[in-house]
Amino acid sequence: MSDVSEPTLWPWLREPLAQALVQLHSHAVLLHGPEGVGQFEFSLALARAWLCEQPGGDGAVSRGTLRPACGHCVACRLMDAGSHPDFHLVLPEALQASLGLGDGGADDGSDSGTEKVGGKSRKPSQEIKVEAIRAVVQFSQSTASRGRAKVVLVHPVERMNLVAANTLLKTLEEPPGQVRFVLSGAALEQLLPTVRSRCQAWRLSLPDADVAAGWLAQQLQLGADDARVLLAAAGGQPLSARERHAQGLDARSWVSLPRDVQQGQAGALAQWPLPWMVDGLQKLCHDLARVAVGAAPRYFPADCLPQPPELSRLQQWSQELSRLARHADHPWNLPLKVETLVLQARAVMRVKPSRGSPRP
Repeated sequence: MSDVSEPTLWPWLREPLAQALVQLHSHAVLLHGPEGVGQFEFSLALARAWLCEQPGGDGAVSRGTLRPACGHCVACRLMDAGSHPDFHLVLPEALQASLGLGDGGADDGSDSGTEKVGGKSRKPSQEIKVEAIRAVVQFSQSTASRGRAKVVLVHPVERMNLVAANTLLKTLEEPPGQVRFVLSGAALEQLLPTVRSRCQAWRLSLPDADVAAGWLAQQLQLGADDARVLLAAAGGQPLSARERHAQGLDARSWVSLPRDVQQGQAGALAQWPLPWMVDGLQKLCHDLARVAVGAAPRYFPADCLPQPPELSRLQQWSQELSRLARHADHPWNLPLKVETLVLQARAVMRVKPSRGSPRP
């Protein structure tokens, strides 16, 4: 069991959590929705509620913590201490550090730190391996230590490889005893249909923009306008916006991105990791296409976008960026790749003058 003590329940999750606790009755829940809105925290809230031994108490939901039943019974204290014997958490190795969890608890089938294999360093795995799911099966077959329930949380569930997913399937079909599952993920199309069909689905939607922007402004000590720019840049996902701001993205550099690349300048783009660069250019391409057909942009303020080029060029650019996104973690020559991306963007965004118009 990992140390999952006292995480925060974000304000936009409180009402959905209250609804979920009333409506979710299946032994297996499939929580899905966009990333960056608090799926893991929401899933953990469900687990705490199901394990609480005094349900219907004063309700820590109103106080903003992830202890929606009572927060003071023995089970809640065990969850706070990260030692509840009837809770089993499964995460990929690579995700543990980003969630602030220790290396001794989340069961991913191996150690969370970098290992030496044949004298070489092995990066933490992005997958949930079959060994971890076999441990889940074994855990689910034992009797609940405290007699109330046993809960398994798998996040993100789409990271299970095929063998792991098939191993979990039989337990989902014939759940033993009092075990309940919370399967949390964003890319459900990558999950086996047979796994999806055995779960009660629950979707987490994007939060209200005013609520999320207000929270973001308070968290980052920003003005309201800058908070809205960062929230839009993250596709309405406040936790993603906070993470990117912590790693150097600010509202000014985001707003200047379209004009920078149109002029052949990398600007702040050169300081970002390659996956961020590709994501930013994909969002720029998307917004230019929306403007080209008369729709409002989604990710950038309308007044920072230049005149869009022909849709055919934007479609071709989008396809090229999508191909690169699939290999963005490859060890490219980063300066050369930045230069290539900027030159490509500049060429696409160059608007051809209409006939009879003077050339610039």
